[in-house]
Amino acid sequence: MAPSDPPSGPPSDPPSGLAAGPARAASASSAGAGPAAPGSATARPGGALLRLEGVTVRFGGHAALDAVDLEVREHETVCVLGPSGSGKSTLLRVVAGLQPVDAGRVLLSGRDQSGVPAHRRGLGLMFQDHQLFPQRDVAGNVGFGLRMHKVSRAATERRVGDLLELVGLPGAGRRAVGSLSGGEQQRVALARALAPEPRLLMLDEPLGQLDRTLRERLVVELRRLFQRLGTTVLAVTHDQGEAFALADRVVVMRDGRIAQTGTPLEVWCRPASEFVARFLGFENVVPATVHGGTAGTAWGKVPVPAGAPAGACRLLVRPTGVRLVRPLDGLRCTVTARTFRGDHVTLLLAPVDGPPLEAACALRDAPETGAEVGVVFDADDVVVLADGG
Repeated sequence: MAPSDPPSGPPSDPPSGLAAGPARAASASSAGAGPAAPGSATARPGGALLRLEGVTVRFGGHAALDAVDLEVREHETVCVLGPSGSGKSTLLRVVAGLQPVDAGRVLLSGRDQSGVPAHRRGLGLMFQDHQLFPQRDVAGNVGFGLRMHKVSRAATERRVGDLLELVGLPGAGRRAVGSLSGGEQQRVALARALAPEPRLLMLDEPLGQLDRTLRERLVVELRRLFQRLGTTVLAVTHDQGEAFALADRVVVMRDGRIAQTGTPLEVWCRPASEFVARFLGFENVVPATVHGGTAGTAWGKVPVPAGAPAGACRLLVRPTGVRLVRPLDGLRCTVTARTFRGDHVTLLLAPVDGPPLEAACALRDAPETGAEVGVVFDADDVVVLADGG
C-alpha cells in the first residue's frame, strides 16, 4: 500500500499550539549539550548547512558507511530510509560527533568537524533511548535547553506548555519522568529537542513508539512547524509513510551506501532499482527485455512508457497499473487473496503463466477470492528499472 501522499506545498497555517520561540537558539541537544562554539559560521540562505564527503565507517571488516556523499540544505527536511543494518543510525551518529569516521569529512556551515566534540557542534539531537534527566520533572526536561540559552522563565513556561500540548501530554509538566511509559518518554524527548528551535535538528526514529493516530497527527504538525521556523532537519526512520509525509527529500540507503535520493514524489514514482522498488513495498518486479513500445516478460507483452531504453532490464508494474478485464480479454488469472486497505482492495492474482501479481481495485469492483479475471497493463504505471538489484 502506498504511503501517505507527500504534501503538495507549504501549509499556510501554523501548527496548533506552537508559535515561534522568543529567541531562536543556535544550538541544543536532547541530552543538554551546550551552545555552539563562538564564531560558528552561518551557511548562506538556501546553501548547504550539512555536507558529508566520502564518509566511511568500518566495524571490523564491515563498512557501515561506504564513501557516503550527502548534502542537507538550510531549511530542508531530509529523511533517511533503509532496512536494519543499512547505515541510517550510523550516519546520524557521525553527524552528531558520536561516531568517528575512518575516512571522509563532515562539514557544518562549511567547517570541517574533525575533532569537534558532540557538545560543540550546535545540534539538536533526539535518539531512541530518550536520555531524559531522571532528577528533573517533565517541564524541567523540556525547558532545559531554553534555560541554557537564557530564555525568560515566563517564555520558557509558555513554550513548554505549547510543546507538551503538541506531543499529546497536556498538563504533564510536573510529572516525574520515571512515571512515564516508554512512548510518553519519547514524546518528552521530542519536545525537548524542539524547544530551543535548533538550526539543525536530528531525529532517530522520532515517532516510533507512538500510536498510529498520534504519529499521523504529529507528522503533519511537525512538517508545518519545521517549515514555519525554517528548521533544518535530518531524520532517520524505517516508516516510509512517515518519511514521505515529513520530508522535502528522501534518501534510501542499502548496505552503507545511498541507493537513491530525491523528492518523495520522485522516489515513489521512479524507484531507481529493484531494491528500492521492493523496499517501498512493490512486488510486481520481473526480468524484461524492452523493444519498441513494449517489454517481453513472463506475463507476456507489457507496454512501457515512451522513450524507455531498449534492452534487458527489471520491470516494475505498480498495482494500480494492473487493470482487471474479462478473462478472455487479457492475461487469465485467479484471485487467490484480497486485502481490505480502507479506500481500496489489494488483490493477489495467480496468472496462468508467470509469477503472482498484485493489483489495486476499487471496493465496489473487487472480485471474490477464487474468481477468474483477465489482466491488462497500463504503461503509465510501468517503470523500467536498471538491470539487476
